[in-house]
Order: sequence, then structure tokens, then C-alpha cells
Amino acid sequence: MSQAVISVKELHKSFKDQEVLKGVNFEVQRGEIFALLGSNGAGKTTVVNVLSTLMKSDSGEVDVCGFDVQRQADHVRQSISMTGQFAALDGMLTGRENLMMIAKLRGVSSPGQVADQLLERFGLTEAANRRADKYSGGMKRRLDIAMSLIGTPSVIFLDEPTTGLDPEARREVWATIKELADGGTTILLTTQYLEEAEQLADRIAILHGGKIITTGTISELKEMFPPQKVEYIEKTPTLEEIFLAIIRNKEGR
Repeated sequence: MSQAVISVKELHKSFKDQEVLKGVNFEVQRGEIFALLGSNGAGKTTVVNVLSTLMKSDSGEVDVCGFDVQRQADHVRQSISMTGQFAALDGMLTGRENLMMIAKLRGVSSPGQVADQLLERFGLTEAANRRADKYSGGMKRRLDIAMSLIGTPSVIFLDEPTTGLDPEARREVWATIKELADGGTTILLTTQYLEEAEQLADRIAILHGGKIITTGTISELKEMFPPQKVEYIEKTPTLEEIFLAIIRNKEGR
């Protein structure tokens, strides 16, 4: 049986008088791409911030790699990496210098060798000595993800990784994410792009109204879609149709 690398039980979080997370529950297995899907403002980033120790929850049990995120935050930070909605690069440095800086901060031996290996892996060798602020959107995001791999983290959090990217750059990032998962990295991905979840995720959790309203594979979610009247050809529902149908059902509409 697979081992749960991320375990979230009854997670609550409020900001002033607004309760954003109202008892969130889910698990992510080792080597899985798990997509947290929800509309803008649903609380996806708040979940990631709690999981990555950037924010304290009000209540609930949250474990990452077997460590409690509140009581064992240092151990959690040593096991994870995070890529936020916008690339965290120093534009004045070259791609190689950005990678070497992170490698040195993480105490990695042979930072230059690690940087060169990652540049090759992410197709950035030719741009290695170019300033990062001259990179395209897709290249910046690939470099950002490459930086998050330094120190071989067990879990990577990708918070809206393709926000603001054009379709070609999004496909580049998707290919990178799939490659990471194929190598055994556990990935928790937040997105509001239904196509992105459908392309990448082994399982999808829909966050709505402060709670996870359903979790499953694409096939399992499609089974929840109301049966269609078959006329000339049976139509396979899109993830967007499933998403909207599940939310309407939960809201009693």
C-alpha cells in the first residue's frame, strides 16, 4: 500500500472574521501528482502556505513527510520545496548564478556541477550565462522549478505554476512537472485551470466553500457527472462540465 506523504485533517484557517478553510481533509501519496482545484479565492494558496510552514493554521492536524508542520517545522522545510505563483528569480543574475546561489544556501556540495546538471535537464544550457530577466516566461518558470529541485526535496508544492504564461510556455512547464513525477517526486499542484488538472493530475481534489467537496481520479469524477441524453453520439463530459456540475450539486442548484 502507498504511503501518505501529506496528510491534512480538519484544517481550519480564518483571516479576521472570514473563515477561509472550514475543515479541509485530504491525503497525497508518495510519487503522486495531486491537484488542488478551485476557483480564484477558494483558499488553495492558504492550504499550501500552511503545508509549507509559511502560515500557522487555527486548528487541525497537518503532516508532511511524517512531520507535524507546526511542531516540527524545521524538519518539514528540509523535506520540501515550493514554487509560488510568480518566479522567484534574481533578474540581475544569470540562470547559472541563480542556481548556484540556491545550491550554496542549501549547503550542497559542488554547486557549479549541480547547476550545470539542472541547466541541461531543463533545456537551459544555452541560456546559462544570460541574465534571468532576459528569459521568456516559460524559461523563467523552468528555471524557478529547477531551483526548487536543489537538495532533492521529497515534496514539491507548485502554487498556480502556469499563471500568466502563454499556451506554449504552459506546455513546457507541464512537461517538466510530468518528468519530476516520473522521477518519484511527490507534487501538490494548485490550479484554477481545469485543463491543467486534467493533463497532469493522478488525483484531483475540488476545494469549494472552504472544504474539499470531492476527491478522485478523472475517471472517478466523470462517474459523478449526471447522465446525458444520448442522441447521435455519446458525449464525454469535460472536466469543466464535471467541476461545475459537482459545485452546483453541493450548492443545491
